[in-house]
Parts: sequence; structure tokens; C-alpha cells
Amino acid sequence: MSYITSLFLCGLVAGLVGVASNPAPYFAALGLVVAAGLGCGVLAGCGGPYLSLTLFLIYLGGMLVVFAYSAALASDPYPMSWGDRSVGGYLVAYLGVVAGGYWWWGQSAFESSWVSVDQVKELAVTRGDMSGVALMYSCGGGMLVVSGWVLLLALVVALEVTRGLSRGGLRAV
Repeated sequence: MSYITSLFLCGLVAGLVGVASNPAPYFAALGLVVAAGLGCGVLAGCGGPYLSLTLFLIYLGGMLVVFAYSAALASDPYPMSWGDRSVGGYLVAYLGVVAGGYWWWGQSAFESSWVSVDQVKELAVTRGDMSGVALMYSCGGGMLVVSGWVLLLALVVALEVTRGLSRGGLRAV
């Protein structure tokens, strides 16, 4: 289990480095989706599968709005990818910072915390996140519906703002 979680954490760091090192919104949005997916995988591995699924779906709804807005405003016909020289320099620098932090704090500081929520109590009847699910739907069900409508409204507003004079992404910013 710790190998899978370590793999998810390495992928999460790689996705975040991909976001930080790339100036093009297309590849940064891809890196954000990868980082969100692997972060939710880490959360599911630590005992919160429903929480990670909910977080991933809500995050993807927000990312849809951000990606639609940034892709509509980007007028670059040839965006820089991760293989370009300038982006590669940033990529190496950020990975160096991550490796330096790992070397500074060491591996032993993180090995003792690989315990899922269900392993804390010996005879747990329910999963660790199921009481939170019941509470979210009993007390926060209305807010969940309102949050969905707000995401839909934000998507429509972002598309209308970037539409301009019916030319969309073809207009020069």
C-alpha cells in the first residue's frame, strides 16, 4: 500500500511541477487535472474514497470553468510545450527544489504516517468518511445543490465574457 501511495505522491509532485513550469494554459490545465487525480488517489489510499471522489468531481467542475476561460483568451497558435528549452529549464529547477526539500527533511520523517483512517480503531464498524457523507447530505444538501448551480453559472459567465463580439478565441487579446 505504501508503494502505491508513494507512486501517487510522486505523480502528484510531477503534475504540480508541470503546472508551475509551463506558461501555456493548455498544458497547465492538463497538469492540474493529473495532479488532482493523483492527489485524490492519495486521499483514497489514506481512507477517504468518497471524499476523494467528491473532491475530484468538484475540482473538475471548477477546472472546466478555468480551462474554458483561459483557453478562450489564449491566442497563441503555437503554445510552448514541456519539451521546449525554456520550459525545460524551469522544469529542472523546480524538480531540483523538490529534490532538495526531500534531501533536507529526509525520508524517515514521512514513513511513520502511512496509516489509513480505518486502521486507527481496532473494531471500526463504518469507514472513516461515511459519517461525513451522512452529515454532508443531511445538513449540507442544499449547499451542495447551490454549489452545483454556481459552477454552472460561472461556466456560462466565463464563456460569455470571452465570447466578445461573436468571434470567441479567434479575436486578438
